[in-house]
Amino acid sequence: MSLDKKKDYQKRGWSRRHFLKAGIGGVLGTAGAMLLPGLLGNGNRVETGTSHAMGGMSHGSGDHKMDPNKMTKKASKESLDNAHRILKEFDYGEVEKLEDGRTLRKYTITAMEKEVEIAPGVFYPAWTYNGQVPGPTLRATEGDLLRITFQNSASHPHTIHFHGIHPGNMDGVYEIVYPGKSFTYEFTAEPFGCHLYHCHVMPLKKHMEKGMYGAFIIDPKEPREEANEMVMVMNAFDTDFDEENEFYTVNGFANAYMDRMIDVKVGEKLRIYLVNVTEFDLINSFHIHGNLFKLFRTGTQLDHYEFTDTVMLCQGERSVLEMSFKFPGKFMFHAHQSEFSELGWMGVFNVKE
Repeated sequence: MSLDKKKDYQKRGWSRRHFLKAGIGGVLGTAGAMLLPGLLGNGNRVETGTSHAMGGMSHGSGDHKMDPNKMTKKASKESLDNAHRILKEFDYGEVEKLEDGRTLRKYTITAMEKEVEIAPGVFYPAWTYNGQVPGPTLRATEGDLLRITFQNSASHPHTIHFHGIHPGNMDGVYEIVYPGKSFTYEFTAEPFGCHLYHCHVMPLKKHMEKGMYGAFIIDPKEPREEANEMVMVMNAFDTDFDEENEFYTVNGFANAYMDRMIDVKVGEKLRIYLVNVTEFDLINSFHIHGNLFKLFRTGTQLDHYEFTDTVMLCQGERSVLEMSFKFPGKFMFHAHQSEFSELGWMGVFNVKE
């Protein structure tokens, strides 16, 4: 946090933590409540600004001050449902077999502006792929032919830039898609691994921070061992539009996996596709309690890189994590930057026999 901003918060008697403390009052589990005591709120939602103006990096002229007395105490069922759906949902596309035996996968992605709930009672004017943040997790097998039809139904120019190997004219940098227009990306899925897609229109950090990104998984031709698979996209939201984050989330909703824990079984193999798209902070991290995991950096090798309990990822970096729990119980996972955890990046695996 900048010194000027800290002084301004101190002057107003308000800190970044107040945003989340107020927004998630009363909904945390035991561990979270220990970190965030004295929560408050009384039932109405808070809007974080509605203008989508882009010129000069402005978010518009809305009143961005948040009144904690207008925040709800509990996460909505709809938002928790969405967070858990995104955790386990993979879009394999519409599949066809080509004459040469290859698999063609066809996807449709639409850019649209949508207000999304990012913490209990806190609504953010996002720029989205298919109306969600993060966008759908696209999944294919190495060697498949991919055809992605991108429609821009938003009010700003956008693209899709895919990480991976593809021709230069499919890179989503120079093929800018203006409102009302469309573009079709077509390339072969390679190499296998955990990748990322995002808008690449300038100002890039604005398009990223507003929510235009998603996970892109390419499976090896010889499938990995069967596992309980999930995707975790580490992201954050700048709700007062000063280019610093007030909320840190996984899959777009603060403490989604504390308010509704992730149920797993003792001895069950878990595989997490972990993506870091946290804007305005150089790094983010994942730490697991009571366990260690095999770390496959970028997921492009089948031999694990390390056996550890913490991984640090820079912006845009990805990893695949594999683990199984030896004991039943509740095991927390979170960013190991304490501030990120306190501002929403925490969850719990509820391990059962």
